Amino acid sequence: MRKTLLIHLLIVTLGGECARADVKLHGLFTNGAVLQQNREVPVWGTGRDGEKVTVKFNGQELSATVRDGRWMVKLKPLKAGGPFTLTVAGDNTITLTNVLVGEVWLSSGQSNMGFQLSRASNAQEAIAAANDPELRLFTVPHAATDAPLTDIGGEWKASSPATSAGFSAVSYFFGHDLRRALKVPIGLIDASVGGTPAEAWTSRGSLESDPELKQILTSQAEKVRTYDAAKAKEQYQRDLEKHAEAVKRAKAAGEPVPRAPAKPAQPDRVSKRPTGLYNAMIAPLEPYALAGVIWYQGEANTSRAAEYEKLFPALIHAWREAWGQDDFPFLFVQIAPFQNMTPDIREAQLHTWKKVPMTAMVVTTDVGEAEDIHPKKKEPVGARLALAARAIAYKEKLEYSGPVFEKMTVEKNLALLSFAHLGGGLIAQGGPLKGFTISADNKTFLNAEAVIKGDTVEVSAKEVAKPVAVRYGWEHVPDVNLFNKAGLPATPFRSKP
Repeated sequence: MRKTLLIHLLIVTLGGECARADVKLHGLFTNGAVLQQNREVPVWGTGRDGEKVTVKFNGQELSATVRDGRWMVKLKPLKAGGPFTLTVAGDNTITLTNVLVGEVWLSSGQSNMGFQLSRASNAQEAIAAANDPELRLFTVPHAATDAPLTDIGGEWKASSPATSAGFSAVSYFFGHDLRRALKVPIGLIDASVGGTPAEAWTSRGSLESDPELKQILTSQAEKVRTYDAAKAKEQYQRDLEKHAEAVKRAKAAGEPVPRAPAKPAQPDRVSKRPTGLYNAMIAPLEPYALAGVIWYQGEANTSRAAEYEKLFPALIHAWREAWGQDDFPFLFVQIAPFQNMTPDIREAQLHTWKKVPMTAMVVTTDVGEAEDIHPKKKEPVGARLALAARAIAYKEKLEYSGPVFEKMTVEKNLALLSFAHLGGGLIAQGGPLKGFTISADNKTFLNAEAVIKGDTVEVSAKEVAKPVAVRYGWEHVPDVNLFNKAGLPATPFRSKP
């Protein structure tokens, strides 16, 4: 009898342990996290079906029941401050400490966003001054998947020389300037991967919903279907042989050595495949409350500028739809001067800014490097993004953009250009205006003389009696110097496509 009772008690005990499933928080909620102020803040995770989960934070107490393994509560809008303690209780209790409330921004893109602070032109000075316990950094692990993930790993870290050095330089400088301007805690989440095109960061639904963009998925499916590993290896060997010969010629001529060919990779495994990065690095972040997004990408799409003009707005819409915020600020960087970057991709970015609400574009014509796709002057880029955030997200009355071409009128042999974002007035930085060309037929363009007259620029050339089109900075590496008095450069443009 006693033996039977012991067996029964053992069964009951084991059964209870098997039924228990510890409540868990999503990976973005760690010690030192930053929560968004002034809006509902979702807090969510996983647990046992039917389990009651109670969340306590700064005087609020909310409960939810786990269904299909998941639970969520939404904290009422919070005021900036901290540190606070966040507790989550179900079958077990989780306690997070040192949680702040402030502004949370997501930074994303390819290598110029991922470019680490330790590589910036002023790295030593910036890193030494990086101690700021109210500037918090979170790096999303690199991954690409064919189906959306629901969780990530990682941890929030307070900014310090040790933690900032490996963080995104652009994102760091952006956050640093916002901290100084807003005087509230700032949280930065960086999700960026080098060499990746916009379609890798776009949801499948957005690509499928547009006939033109759907071709990206069709093309990818065909690449997967026809991939031949043996042939790819053979081609790689031939490319290596050609590269070795090219290196010899370059060294003999005293020229830069060409980059080695990339190793072959299965198209269904590369990180740059369509939707892969969105699924693994963006979808898992939803719906963490954000103030907005900063974005630096486009180099990988430079050969498909016309497509990018549709693809980039689709990406922005997809992210806003996923967060349920049709108007959250999306601030981006125009591609910097580089010998392989076409002016068309900059124009596609300019058109995106003009037609997509609550966006802003940072111009970088003055901080590029002709022979380096990764310019090291990242502080001005972050600073200009912060200006844009202050104007767009926080409604400060300040100039955040350089001059933007609006219209052209013609008087005899003069093309008269007017601009928006005058920023106190137009100036030529460092000497006479340069970078303008003019045409009588919109085909052949000649170097032009350009002069600032009040709020306009007069452009002319002796050979052009009746101008029909003007271009500015329409080069891979623009040599230009039109600024406004706010110290911001004008975007390259053409008066006619």
